[in-house]
Amino acid sequence: MGRVADVADPVLLTPPASSEDLPAVCGLSRVPSKDGEATYFERKMGDTELSYYLPSRQSGVNDMYLHLGLNAPEHLMSWARVRTVWAILRLRHPLLSAAAQMHDYDDVRFVYRVPDASDDVLRDAEANLEYRAQGKDELIDSYLNGPRTLSNSRLSYLVVSHTEEDPAEAILTPPRTPSPSAETFEPSSSPSEDDARAPTQYDLLICAMHFIGDGMALHTFANDFLGLLGSEQSASDLEAMLRAEWAERWQDKDNDASILPTALEDNMPITWNKLRGAAASVDFEISQQKLVGGQAFPKRKHPERHTIVPTISFPEDRTKVMLKKCKAKGVSISAALFAICNVAWARTSDSSKELPALMYSALNLRPYFTVKRPSPWDSYWFISIGYFNVILPSFVPSDRTRAETTFWHRARSAKEQSARAAKHPLLVSRTQEMAKVRGARARAWGREDDEKENGTWTPPTPSANAVPHREPVLPARAKVPSTALIGLSLLGNLDGMYKHATFPNIKLHTLTTGSRQRHGAMLLFGYTFVGKLWVSLGYDENGFAEGVVDKFWTECLQAIDEYLV
Repeated sequence: MGRVADVADPVLLTPPASSEDLPAVCGLSRVPSKDGEATYFERKMGDTELSYYLPSRQSGVNDMYLHLGLNAPEHLMSWARVRTVWAILRLRHPLLSAAAQMHDYDDVRFVYRVPDASDDVLRDAEANLEYRAQGKDELIDSYLNGPRTLSNSRLSYLVVSHTEEDPAEAILTPPRTPSPSAETFEPSSSPSEDDARAPTQYDLLICAMHFIGDGMALHTFANDFLGLLGSEQSASDLEAMLRAEWAERWQDKDNDASILPTALEDNMPITWNKLRGAAASVDFEISQQKLVGGQAFPKRKHPERHTIVPTISFPEDRTKVMLKKCKAKGVSISAALFAICNVAWARTSDSSKELPALMYSALNLRPYFTVKRPSPWDSYWFISIGYFNVILPSFVPSDRTRAETTFWHRARSAKEQSARAAKHPLLVSRTQEMAKVRGARARAWGREDDEKENGTWTPPTPSANAVPHREPVLPARAKVPSTALIGLSLLGNLDGMYKHATFPNIKLHTLTTGSRQRHGAMLLFGYTFVGKLWVSLGYDENGFAEGVVDKFWTECLQAIDEYLV
């Protein structure tokens, strides 16, 4: 887990939250309670949520984004229609419109204000929706490197961007006061033939805190959003849907705090006893001792972080060739990308090859949940990821024939290690143990970062630990390095998640995803989308030695051409 390092970034909101919104959540101590006519529900964050929340506070480390480039008729992208769809989904998924409230390092809470009427949901959606006139690169750069978009009172945000040759004609966010009328922004229910024939280029940017969700939530949400937006339902139909869903949840209902999705650890409960607890601790320690990695990109210190995301897509015909070749070799594209990074690093690095390269990736834990939530509170917006590691040798043969054989052997090794992690019989207990460790680290580091900022921090004594002491359960062993080279976010075939046929008049053509990073961070993304293989590398270009990442990225692309095509 990374430390909080982005202290140079200004802690601002873009745009600023309404002053009318802040007192409703900031002065709250106990809920559910009545404050005038407002009702609130809350719950404490779990360890995994805390491990993402605490590092994010100062500059938005791990704040997620999903960019989608699309072509659509203008009437489908009108401000009023987008606002209504955004409102429906915020109603269905309470964490999107909740607030985060910190009382202590181990007491941070989600606070949700119950909407008194469907109009409240619309106003909330409007306050977290913006239209801009920016291209894709500018849109993503401003999110990653500009003032922070999200905050404790804004856990999600939606940006719709549309550029035209004449900036004066570009669609901009309408003024929020007075509230715009439907007639101003909503076209007739029967769009003109010219409008239907001439789709326009738009960019969507869906922004969300990482502690309220993950990649599965983002992509599932985007598909639902596009399905409603591109449906044949009129604006009036969508507004009626919003009213009906608000009534189902809140009209004459006596709900409780269980409306909020539960923490990851509570979705995978274990009945503990002393024997089971001891066995889990032993297994976890053994699994951690096996993580050996001694390869790392050379870093450099720089006062400012600047994240860039070079991205390349391969044409559909070449992608089909790659998929066919990987299948013939008994691996997936995801497993092959571990081997691609392995080969690229071996060709790039001048460091010792004695220690292996350790790479990490995320594991979707939703299939392991044993707690099911009833409708209509079965939201998929919550974080549900664990981590696994792939360890590969850090050298490759110089002989071309042997090098290709080695490449596919390592791709199969990556596949086996990934499958072993996902199918391990003690996966749930390992997840619970890791959550405890990550939560403890986050609290210790969060306190240290705050004390440093306040000028009250004192270095710990040699015998003290930054992380609360964990009693060893195994005999002492010589420590080995466990340095991670790179993280890979392997999203698989996203065309299986995006049901393009349900929004036939919206044509997706581009997808980019990632998050605001800490100093010196790096993450490689790989996925197939609209029939193409996409590979992108998000990294802090100021955080690494000059030219080393450029060389690595070039070697990655060359290795893809060499082995997969």
